[in-house]
Amino acid sequence: MTEENITVSDNSDTDEGGTPELRGYLSKWTNYIHGWQDRFIVLKDSTLSYYKSELESNLGCRGALCLKKAKVKPHEFDDCRFDVSVNDCVWYLRASNPEEKQQWIDVLESFKVESGYGTSSDSSSNGGGLRRHGSVTSLQSTGSHGRMTRRLTEKIAELETYNELLSKQAVQLQKYFEMCVATYPKINDDPNEVIDAVKVADGKSNGTDLSFHAGEVRATSASFRATCGATLATLQHCAELLRRREKQARQAEELYMALKNQLTEARLASKPGPDHEEGPHSTLPDDEFYDAVETGFDKMEEERCARVAPPSVLTRDEVELPPPAIDNRLTVHPLWPEIDRISTEQIQAAFEGVGGEIGWQLFAEEGDMRMYRREMEVDGMVMDPLKAMHKVRGVSAREMCHYFFNPRYRYEWETTLETMTIVEEMSSDALVFHQTFKRIWPASQRDALFWSHVRASDSNTYAVTNHSTTNAEYPANTGACIRLFVTVCLACRSTWPAGEQPTRDNITTSIAYCSTVNPGGWAPAGVLRAVYKREYPKFLKRFTGYVVDQCKGKQLAL
Repeated sequence: MTEENITVSDNSDTDEGGTPELRGYLSKWTNYIHGWQDRFIVLKDSTLSYYKSELESNLGCRGALCLKKAKVKPHEFDDCRFDVSVNDCVWYLRASNPEEKQQWIDVLESFKVESGYGTSSDSSSNGGGLRRHGSVTSLQSTGSHGRMTRRLTEKIAELETYNELLSKQAVQLQKYFEMCVATYPKINDDPNEVIDAVKVADGKSNGTDLSFHAGEVRATSASFRATCGATLATLQHCAELLRRREKQARQAEELYMALKNQLTEARLASKPGPDHEEGPHSTLPDDEFYDAVETGFDKMEEERCARVAPPSVLTRDEVELPPPAIDNRLTVHPLWPEIDRISTEQIQAAFEGVGGEIGWQLFAEEGDMRMYRREMEVDGMVMDPLKAMHKVRGVSAREMCHYFFNPRYRYEWETTLETMTIVEEMSSDALVFHQTFKRIWPASQRDALFWSHVRASDSNTYAVTNHSTTNAEYPANTGACIRLFVTVCLACRSTWPAGEQPTRDNITTSIAYCSTVNPGGWAPAGVLRAVYKREYPKFLKRFTGYVVDQCKGKQLAL
C-alpha cells in the first residue's frame, strides 16, 4: 500500500465546507477467522464507507459510519493503525505506513463537526457526549436533589405571595396617585407653577382635603418597600440555588459520561478485536477459538502447497547425514550430561508399548499410523504427552532423522515456522535453536529455545531429540512472544527382509514420535486437544511424505 493508493478529490465530491473526499485501500480487521483484510475505504459527505475492492465500489458498500458522531483514535503501540468508532461499532484500520495513517486521521478529524450531541471537544474526549444545557432542565445529581428541589419550591411559593402583596399595594398607591392627578389636573412645565409637596401631603393644597388618605398611603408605601426588598432577597436566593443546581448537574453529567464510557469499553471488550489476548478470562467462545485456529492452520497449509522449492534445496549432501558416532566436541560441552541423559531416556521410551496402566488413549488411526495421548494439565494448562507410531517404506532411519534435524530443510516441512536462528553450533550432531512460530489467532505468538541432538543407536536406529534450554541472549517472555517448552523425540528404526540387501523397495522404517509441550500460556483445553487431533496426524503424514519425495532417485543411506 503506497501513497498512490490514496486519492484526494477536490472537485465535485466535496462537502459544503470544502473538505476534500478521501479514498484508498486500508487493512481492516474482519474477525478471528480471516484477520486483517485489504478493503477499499471511501470518505464522502461526512460518511466513511468500505468495499471489498475498488471494482465493487459501484455495487453498494459493506458498511458505513457517520463521522459527525465518530471517535478517531490512533493506536497506542502500532504506528500504522487507528480505530474509528461510533458508540459500540468499531472499525480497526491499518495503513501501510505512519504517514498514510496520519493523512487519514487528519482528514477524518476535519469532518467532525458539532452535531447536537456535544461540541467537537466533547466528542473527541467522551466519544460523543450530551449537550450541556445552561438551564434548570440539565441533569440533576442525586445527592441533595430532593432537598434542593424542596427549598426552591418554597422560595417560588414565597415569590407568588410577594407578587400578590405587591399587586395589592401597587393598586392602592395607584389610586392615591390618581387622586393627586385629579387634584392637580393642569401640571405643566411652567417654572412659575409650583406644587407644594408638603401641603399635598397634609391634604391642604388647592382647597382639596387629602389628609384622610395620608396615613394609609404612608403605610402602603412602607409595606411596598418591604415587600420589594423581600422579593429581591428571595430572587437572589433562587439564583444561588439554581447556580448550585447547575453545578451539580454538570457533575452528574460528567459522572454519567464516565460511566457511559466504561460501559462502552466493556461492550467493546466483549467483542474481541485485534487486541484480544488469550487468557482464562477470555470472552471468546471455545467454538470460535477453534474455528479461528483451524482457519489459521488451513492458510499455512495453502501457503506451503503454493511454495515451489528451488532445485538446490532438493539435493542431499552425504557429508551432512547424521554421523554414525557421537561427535567428540559434544562430549566436552557443558550441556552434554543433560543431552546424553534426556536423549537416552527418550529413545528407550519411544519404542515402549502403549498398553497396560500407562494410560495412553488412541485418538487417531489411519493406515499404519496410530496416535496416542495421555491427558495431563499443570496449573490449568494442557500438557498432554503425545506418542505416534508410523511406518514408512522406501527411506532409512538415518535419512528420516537427517531431514528432521538439519535446519536446511526445516522451512519446507514445518509450516508454522516464522523465523529460525542457530544460537550455537555445539558439534556436527548438536545445535541450539531459537524459533518463532507464526501467530495463529486468537492465541498469542509463541517462540521456543531448545537444543537438538541426533544420534545413532542399536538395531539400525537413529533418533533426534529436542529439549528446551536457556540462554541469556534469548530470555523468555520479554517481547511479544510467549515461550513454550518442549521435549520432542523422533526415533526411527529400519528393517528389511533377512538375507537381503536393503534397497528402496524392501526397506521399512518404523517411526516413534513423542512430544510433550508446555504452551506457556492459557488456551481452552478442549480447543488444544481438538487441534492435536487434527494437526499431529497431518504433520506426521506431511513430514514423512516430504522425506519420501526428497529421497526418490537418491542412493539409500543407512
